[in-house]
Amino acid sequence: MNIKVVRGNPTPEELAAALAVVRVRAAAAAALPPGAPAPRDSWADPSRIAARRLPQPGPATWARTYWPG
Repeated sequence: MNIKVVRGNPTPEELAAALAVVRVRAAAAAALPPGAPAPRDSWADPSRIAARRLPQPGPATWARTYWPG
């Protein structure tokens, strides 16, 4: 596996942090049994929004519809 810095001038600590993330993700993907679907990212999970109470009608409801928090 080759990693190439395309833009910027990262410090050795920043490169180590990025490499750690890549290695952990690669190890997690390798640990899945063959043919198993990849786990869903929690940020993209629609139930993250649906689990909360829907906003009540009002003048600023549109602004709170999908706002995290």
